[in-house]
Amino acid sequence: MISPELITAQTKKWITSVVIACNFCPFAAKEMKHNSVHYQVEASGINSECLEVFLRECKRLDEDDTIVTTLLIFPNGFSQFDDFLDLVSEAEDLLESNGYEGVYQVASFHPQYIFGEAPVKDAANYTNRSLYPMLHLLREAQIEEALERYPDPENIPDNNIHFAREKGVQYMQMLRDTCL
Repeated sequence: MISPELITAQTKKWITSVVIACNFCPFAAKEMKHNSVHYQVEASGINSECLEVFLRECKRLDEDDTIVTTLLIFPNGFSQFDDFLDLVSEAEDLLESNGYEGVYQVASFHPQYIFGEAPVKDAANYTNRSLYPMLHLLREAQIEEALERYPDPENIPDNNIHFAREKGVQYMQMLRDTCL
């Protein structure tokens, strides 16, 4: 079993070597530099337990404004992408039913991530292919603030897709896998 510290270190390396280096999220470098990202490794792979931890992380964000964003990492569960998508849907429902809609937003990353109807071997999938299944909790107010200062934020997804496809599947997979 891999320790939570190693999982966190690998995730930080993935953020630095993939997310920031490829500019998939132009806002990530600032938060990494300011150490305002919280990493929570959850050993359970049971939906109900993971969703309890998800709500706890929402409460942590409520209470600690020095944390801008949280990555909730599931190294022992949700290896099947469809099972993970069920968790994502349930987490989004929890945001709504607990009064967090418009306060927090959830983004998702998974080692087998596939965008909609994209082919499995589309390099663009690597923009969201992480080392471990994870939910990313973001503060909506800070997202809006960051987007206001960023030129043409609507082009970020297309730029990411173009970059990943230009580099190709082998390169993107190698880049991610070197973080393990």
